[in-house]
Amino acid sequence: MPAAPAPTPGLVFRKDGRAGRSSSTAGKHILARALDALGAFSSAQATRAETRWRRLYPHPVTHWVEGAVLRPQAVVASAEAGLAAAWEALAWVGDDGVERDLAEALAAPEGWPLATFTLKGEGTAAVHPWSVPYRGETLQGDALLQQLLRWVEAGVLEASAAKALGRCVRHPEWFDLSDRHIALLGAGSEAGPLRWLVRWRANLLAVDLDRPEVWTRIADLVRAGNATLHLPLRGPAGGDWTRQAGVDLLRDAPRAAAWLRSFERPLDVGAFAYADGERHLRVSVAMDLVVRAVLQAQPASSVAYLATPSDVFPVPEASARFAQRRHAGRSGPLRWLQDGLCALTRGGLFRPHYPELMPLPDGRQLGVSDSLVLQQGPNYAVAKRLQQWRALVARAQGHRVSLNVAPGTGTHSVMKNPALAAGYRGASAFQVEVFEPDTTNALMAALWVHDLRTDRAPSDPRVPLAHPLDLVMDQACHGGLWTTAFRPRSVLPAAALLGWWRRP
Repeated sequence: MPAAPAPTPGLVFRKDGRAGRSSSTAGKHILARALDALGAFSSAQATRAETRWRRLYPHPVTHWVEGAVLRPQAVVASAEAGLAAAWEALAWVGDDGVERDLAEALAAPEGWPLATFTLKGEGTAAVHPWSVPYRGETLQGDALLQQLLRWVEAGVLEASAAKALGRCVRHPEWFDLSDRHIALLGAGSEAGPLRWLVRWRANLLAVDLDRPEVWTRIADLVRAGNATLHLPLRGPAGGDWTRQAGVDLLRDAPRAAAWLRSFERPLDVGAFAYADGERHLRVSVAMDLVVRAVLQAQPASSVAYLATPSDVFPVPEASARFAQRRHAGRSGPLRWLQDGLCALTRGGLFRPHYPELMPLPDGRQLGVSDSLVLQQGPNYAVAKRLQQWRALVARAQGHRVSLNVAPGTGTHSVMKNPALAAGYRGASAFQVEVFEPDTTNALMAALWVHDLRTDRAPSDPRVPLAHPLDLVMDQACHGGLWTTAFRPRSVLPAAALLGWWRRP
């Protein structure tokens, strides 16, 4: 029997008992360890034994959220256990082909230290006023405040998100970021804030793939703005610096971490890198290496993540009741059809979003919204869970943390999936609004600025939280996924059918 090929140097899944490198084995191990730390031992055991992982992975994710809601005192310890399991489930393969623990690889990066290349903006020095492009208009001031109110009334944004964005309208001085040093992992990400940060005089440290076309696009944005951007070079710049620019975090996370630490100052790290399939889980672990290294080196550093709306979340009582009223207020033949299909499919179609609420130890009640989309797969779900866990742990350690739920957005990575694209086009039939990328970019960039500046939000670790998961619920821009009458996955087929009919 021929020997298995040597793994590519960089971040890999460890071999499982069958000598394979399985993302499923890793995902089950990570979630099971986190469930164990919550005391959900039966769910952890079932997770380890699950044989239909790609179809049934929503169960342990939902069990973790439900367990975390009921056991707030165990949330941070469970998050720490899940992160430790992720660091155990993956390894670093060096240039010599030897597997090492991630901590060992992080402590001793291979290869020459990365050099630094600097670009300066050539645009006007004035801070560009924040605005929100929306349906052909540019919203500012009172017009933007009115739109925020309309979104809240329609159940598209949490009221706390509208309040935070309203503070941004009233504090334009917050957007002069010349006093901040912001590190972007996945700097050119379509969902990231780069196009706004380059207009706000920020000092940027950009990490992205080693592809000239990526850096040409980033350079064009920087030159048109007023920011200063530092980027890593793998070798001498030569005649065309873009050929030496950037690093792949899957191959060079330890060197990227060392490069960021070399600036010897607190950084605001935004973790926005994305990849398809199992690579997304690996790149999320790679970002976690970098984030942990920076936070340990500079305790005054902060971290920011964008939470996906297609996940499982605890939901404030007001939004859950909103959805319940929508479900109860249906009338006529459509209601009979939906309820009949729900009964016929045993909740597979048109399942009520919140059949009941969960009581918290502090007396509140919360809903749990399962908005996972099976087509995105378990690797995506586990990757986003790791990001939430790092946010929870970092805040508990005293770091400022920005973790905001972004709305469903028509990015290329979403719309290239035919089923998801169709579902997005039909989402409005279920009171879910899908945003254009420019709108989402503007909203989420402003929320990050808000979280860096204010002492009135959960991002500030000095603000007491009644429950650790308040960090996740606050300021959510979920686009209506939390307030729709039905569990989102149970109406995705209907939305997709409608979307196919509406296709351009």
